[in-house]
Amino acid sequence: MKTRHLWLLSVAAFGPALAASAAETRVVGRAEIVFFEPEKFTDVRDSYMGEATRTTYLEQIRDHVLEQAKYYVPEGHKLLVTFTDIDMAGDFEPWHGARWTDVRIVKDIYPPRINLTFRLVDAEGRVVKEGKRELRDLAFLMKISLNFRDDSVRHEKALLDDWIRSEFPRVRKD
Repeated sequence: MKTRHLWLLSVAAFGPALAASAAETRVVGRAEIVFFEPEKFTDVRDSYMGEATRTTYLEQIRDHVLEQAKYYVPEGHKLLVTFTDIDMAGDFEPWHGARWTDVRIVKDIYPPRINLTFRLVDAEGRVVKEGKRELRDLAFLMKISLNFRDDSVRHEKALLDDWIRSEFPRVRKD
């Protein structure tokens, strides 16, 4: 019973978006990540006929933002990020044949896109910064980066890194 009351307080504090996707919420340290209705995301599949719920792409994106929060969110603050849509870089081109249905073709005509809302709150719960962002990187293939070379979500991670660096000053050096 107490858990239910605590959950209702949490919903009241962070809005209905959190309540609708409670199963997709993860809180670690300085950040809380929510994927709002991930089954409606434009493209987070691992094959042409795949489902978003069967991939690990969302987990990888979530874990990356949680890791980056350690460096950009001040001690005692919390970053609340709600992903409302993700369209991964590349796309499936089924006209190549049945063997190609699980091959993501990455071309500059398929850039990564991420829509999100965020709220940075201090230790007392006051909102320090909040907003809605539609992240795009039309030049994603022109960037030379060895950070995530063999990573299937490298373009999305780079897009999120660019957003975090531009939105928040770095607080920790490592």
